[in-house]
Amino acid sequence: MTDSHAAPPPVREASTLGQFSWALFDWANQPFFTIITTFIFAPYFANVLVGDPVQGQAAWGFTQSASGVLIALMSPFLGAMADAGGRRKPFILAFQLLLVVGCAGLWFAYPNRPDLILPISWAVILATVGAEMSIVFNNAQLPNIVRPERMGRLSGYGWGLGYCGGLVSLIVVLAVSMPALFGLAASNDRPLFGLDPASHELERLVGPASALWIMIFVLPMFLFTPDSAGARRQPLLVAAREGGRSLLSTLKRLPRYGNALRYLIAFMLYNDGLAAIIAFGGVYAAATFGWSTVTLGIFGIVLTVFAIPGAFLGGRLDDWIGSKRTVQIAIAGVIVATLGIVGVTATHVFYVVPADPISPTRGLFGSLQEKVLMGFALILGFCMGPMQAASRTMVGRIAPPGMTGEFYGLFALSGRATAWMAPFAIATVTAATQSTRIGMACVLFFLVVGFILLWKVREERAAPV
Repeated sequence: MTDSHAAPPPVREASTLGQFSWALFDWANQPFFTIITTFIFAPYFANVLVGDPVQGQAAWGFTQSASGVLIALMSPFLGAMADAGGRRKPFILAFQLLLVVGCAGLWFAYPNRPDLILPISWAVILATVGAEMSIVFNNAQLPNIVRPERMGRLSGYGWGLGYCGGLVSLIVVLAVSMPALFGLAASNDRPLFGLDPASHELERLVGPASALWIMIFVLPMFLFTPDSAGARRQPLLVAAREGGRSLLSTLKRLPRYGNALRYLIAFMLYNDGLAAIIAFGGVYAAATFGWSTVTLGIFGIVLTVFAIPGAFLGGRLDDWIGSKRTVQIAIAGVIVATLGIVGVTATHVFYVVPADPISPTRGLFGSLQEKVLMGFALILGFCMGPMQAASRTMVGRIAPPGMTGEFYGLFALSGRATAWMAPFAIATVTAATQSTRIGMACVLFFLVVGFILLWKVREERAAPV
């Protein structure tokens, strides 16, 4: 066993402000996932920038696949490197800067410019890599700032704050889109700030607005959350060399960590399914029902309202019945929700039940099809918070002492090693069948297999070997 794997001193909890600032990191980053990769920019990318729902969904899928491959290649090494160097904040800062730059570049996603599809795709990839990699290092701080018996609550609190941040960002988008609804203008003829609907300035503005949001709200984590207990201050090259050695050693011995390995494989699959249904839910709904940006924003707000109590309650459930059982209950709910969502089309609900044609003059979610989809989407929203928060806590509970950064890197790897597979499956099947519905159904495979594999995982801390 190398020195980098030595058992750390007992955890001295960070101050209340330090723990809150750590959780605020989720608030700072969630708008990127909520209004860019899910509800606002992703549908705009697929249906306007690309211009064809089928080809747009396929293009977005390939974009997400590329970022997933990059994250999978980098995360284990960088996590081990952070363990060797003892510091996580420099890595968080570097990747947050990538996220900010990528988000700012989305302003240039002008409509009717097919030549911009590739560079905007690269901006999305850059931002996604920055977001996901900085999350790796922020997650690795969790066991160093709170006692084990309170990790579930703090992790759930972070996810809950994150969903609150996503909710606020969606409300801001809606207020800018429909100012009269909030008493900010006499009519909804034009968005606030003179934004031009014809050139989709609102959809493009969510990129730089998210960048500004991140820069403001991530600052408390850098100021008030301790980097890690007893962090070693090694030079970067030394930490890189030790981290590489440590990672190779761990990978050779990973089969000996059989329980942790089983969990990482299970997480790899069920998280891929969850990420795909979240990422493509708005794209699917927009293609099926022709939803506008405003309708997508309201859809996201309703979904997030249900996700917030799910995350907070899931954190308490995690500390009460354990991370594994919390994740199992949540996966079951997500499977039910996914089955229901893909059972809705423009003409049917529950796969075979005919529904009246959708009227173009209907009210908000005015058709039976939309009501049924919304019902299952709310189940998805309530379950995804506990599923994500308890999965994060589970790593802190089973990682060997002194190896949390490395195992959170492997956690990110397991979350991203096949992260390209679900989007790739959706993109490939959608393109082959010319059906967004059949493409979406692919995520069920990942959810079900991950659920089955999780049954054999034990919730216990591994000893270094």
